[in-house]
Amino acid sequence: MVGTANNGRMRHAFSVVNGEEEVGVNSVPPSNAGSEYGGFEFTREDVYGLLNERMKYKNKFNYKERCENMMDYIKRLRLCIKWFQELEGGYLFEQEKLQNALDFTESKCAEMDLMLKNKEEELNLIIVELRKSLASLQEKLSKEESEKLAALDSLAREKEARLTVEKSQASLLEEQGKIQGELQSANQRITSVSDMYKLLQEYNSSLQLYNSKLQTDLDTAHENVKRGEKEKAAIVGNLSTLRGQFMLLQDQYNSCKICNVGFLKVWVHLYLTFEDKKPSITGIDICVEKQTVTINLASVDEVAKQRDTLVNEVASLRAELQQVSEDRDSLLLQVQTLTAEVVNCEELVEKSNELKEKCLSQSNQLKTLQDELQATQNKLRVSDLSVFETKTEFEAQKKLISELENRLEDAELKIVEGEKFRKKLHNTILELKGNIRVFCRVRPLIPEDCPGADEKVVSYPTTTEALGRAIDLTQNGQKYSFTFDKVFMPDASQEDVFVEISQLVQSALDGYKVCIFAYGQTGSGKTYTMMGKSGNPEQKGLIPRSLEQIFQTRQSLQSQGWKYEMQVSMLEIYNETIRDLLSTKDSSRTEYGSNGKQYAIKHDANGKTLVSDLTVVDVCSTREVSFLLDQASHSRSVGKTQMNEQSSRSHFVFTLRISGVNENTEQQVQGVLNLIDLAGSERLSKSGSTGDRLRETQAINKSLSSLSNVIFALAKKEDHVPFRHSKLTYLLQPCLGGDSKTLMFVNISPDHSSSGESLCSLRFASRVNACEIGIPRRQANMRSFESRLSLG
Repeated sequence: MVGTANNGRMRHAFSVVNGEEEVGVNSVPPSNAGSEYGGFEFTREDVYGLLNERMKYKNKFNYKERCENMMDYIKRLRLCIKWFQELEGGYLFEQEKLQNALDFTESKCAEMDLMLKNKEEELNLIIVELRKSLASLQEKLSKEESEKLAALDSLAREKEARLTVEKSQASLLEEQGKIQGELQSANQRITSVSDMYKLLQEYNSSLQLYNSKLQTDLDTAHENVKRGEKEKAAIVGNLSTLRGQFMLLQDQYNSCKICNVGFLKVWVHLYLTFEDKKPSITGIDICVEKQTVTINLASVDEVAKQRDTLVNEVASLRAELQQVSEDRDSLLLQVQTLTAEVVNCEELVEKSNELKEKCLSQSNQLKTLQDELQATQNKLRVSDLSVFETKTEFEAQKKLISELENRLEDAELKIVEGEKFRKKLHNTILELKGNIRVFCRVRPLIPEDCPGADEKVVSYPTTTEALGRAIDLTQNGQKYSFTFDKVFMPDASQEDVFVEISQLVQSALDGYKVCIFAYGQTGSGKTYTMMGKSGNPEQKGLIPRSLEQIFQTRQSLQSQGWKYEMQVSMLEIYNETIRDLLSTKDSSRTEYGSNGKQYAIKHDANGKTLVSDLTVVDVCSTREVSFLLDQASHSRSVGKTQMNEQSSRSHFVFTLRISGVNENTEQQVQGVLNLIDLAGSERLSKSGSTGDRLRETQAINKSLSSLSNVIFALAKKEDHVPFRHSKLTYLLQPCLGGDSKTLMFVNISPDHSSSGESLCSLRFASRVNACEIGIPRRQANMRSFESRLSLG
């Protein structure tokens, strides 16, 4: 029952714990080598045999034999107990050693985590600084560009101004020549005018003297005229009185003529009668025809004399009056001639003043023209200096702009390298954590969307930490914030999306299992993201672009000794039934699949997933895969609902298996690329599905609900994860709970009427992003000697 070192065979030690591997000879603690029982080992059978052994005696009453057998049994028990104690000590020692190693490894892991966190923080700080520097450089560049544009504009303006100045200078030179000619002629005219002015001044002075003389003569003439008029008036008055007296005397004379004869007769009679008596008669009163006339005989002679004198005076006065009127007329003619000469003199004075003013204005114009010419020449000098300074400043700005452009290029290269390094570290951290990466893509608004409220449903934070990684969704006035690994805005192109996953696709060639699947409500752009739009190269989806990159990289890696073989399979899960989309047989729809086969999903111990009887096609070029994709897209189940004109009614799974061998290093890799377009979740109240569409909707929602349950179980780290509740989750089991690199696209719609479904999709995506599925393992090994011989 107990083997020894001399019995010719070596037994393996049994395991202490049920179900564990047995401990070999080399696993025995070193303390057994120096003990007296070091040559013995016990197995499980030995121990059970020793414990269940029944001692047999030839004679019951032979106590000596019984004691010897008992002593031998006790000795063997002691030997077993001793062996167990030493084995336990060795196990304790190994346990302590392993515990120390575990503690050391955990401390190293903690240090590595701390170092990674510190490194990540440092890199984040570096990225923030680089972004700040990029922003500042961009601002500086924009400022410099604006300054450059301003300088170019100013230079253009300066050139235009210089041309205009040159033109104005030429015109000014012409005007200067003209003005100089005019100046010479003006100078000549000025000299002639000045001579004429002197003559006019002399003539004016003589005219002024003559005018003053004429004025004095005019004044004396006026005085004489006034005096003559006064004398005339007096004479006229005297004449009128004399005329009155004359008339009176004429009347008296006429009356005297009538009475003269009678008077004479009477007088003679009286004279004769009274001559003898000789009385002194001085007057006679005569009464004729009852009138009494008194005649003064002495006054008659006097009256006659007075009449004669008066007649003479009247004649002389008339002669004088005639002379005075003639003098007055001659004086009036002189006055008129003098006034005409005065008017002519005044006109000459005005002309001379006008000539003076014209001469002064021309001299002032000449001065202003000279000043303008001087100012223009000064401006021309200043413009020449400013043009030279602008040229030098432009050259300096040009050099500065070139330096800034070089610095900007260096900064952009550093930023690109830093972003690549950040992505690499981020991917490494995510791979070490084992999280599922999540990208969010928002499709643009289309005309079929319902017009919503004024506020935007989806917004994007612009902070440095959240830029390109965060998204806000507003529903019923409440804002919900989410953060993912990447957020694509509606204006993001297919190329922008593929650039972010190109390295993940590349890792499939390096021997990793890669899974990328699109999730979201119906009409949110999942199929467009994965497949794209046929006929437009710029709108190709992730699947065609991934295949192009893989085949291009395969071609470039041939120079390094790599040879790859690739196999493609495509299937869809329609109403919880697997359909082969590449089957060449009749594709009539039956209960079990496209051609009546029942496909089963199998996972082996190495984590490989196989679908029984599924068509697998060897491919060598992108054209072959494109042909297969077109065939699969025509075979896929598509239907029309109220939410989407062409709604995918099944889950589409594209699988590319890659086997690579490096002839130089004898290294083998095996990678898998799974690209999955999930059917869209939808509400029956909105989709209006009936009949077959209703059954399809129920199957789709059930499979997506199972996917949610699997995600919840993974997030809570439950012992049991319900992968088998759906064909979809069972097919995705290696991607969700294995060692693959998994990325999920959550597609949402910015339509106001779809805000509820978009919020559910974002919440599900945030739970997916928090799941830890394990660290990805690279499927790589060295090629065996037999395979090398077979290949050789």
